[in-house]
Amino acid sequence: MGSPSDKEWCKKIQVELEKFSISSILRIASAHKVPEITIEIIRKTDSDLIITVAGRSNALSGLTDGCTPKPVIACPPLDEQNILYDLYSTIRMPLGIAPLLILTPENAALAAAKIIGIRDTDVRKKVEEFQLNQRNKLIEADEELLNG
Repeated sequence: MGSPSDKEWCKKIQVELEKFSISSILRIASAHKVPEITIEIIRKTDSDLIITVAGRSNALSGLTDGCTPKPVIACPPLDEQNILYDLYSTIRMPLGIAPLLILTPENAALAAAKIIGIRDTDVRKKVEEFQLNQRNKLIEADEELLNG
């Protein structure tokens, strides 16, 4: 995360990751204020992917993506007053820098689970169960609506 103010958003992502039995480590590192430390953290991580959380001017996601061949998921905590600026700073990246933008903690965790599930069959099974559960909820809701 880019600053301590991003902590609650990160904890939401962490809770969602746990539903897929994915462990995570939270770190604070600003691409603007401590770039050397941030790069060191990125390069030392042994995880399969990195989820970045940075509001305002999101240099963290681009820096992270440029420093690792691993997938980077950008999940900025959106400020309703500045939502367009927050989004723009994440989606407008230079050629060759491609963090994946996911807007909610739930979907950031799901995207991470799908990526990890490519190699981890236990995680893949949890993703499949999640998807089946989502489908079943929709079918049940439709049946309730139809049958009153």
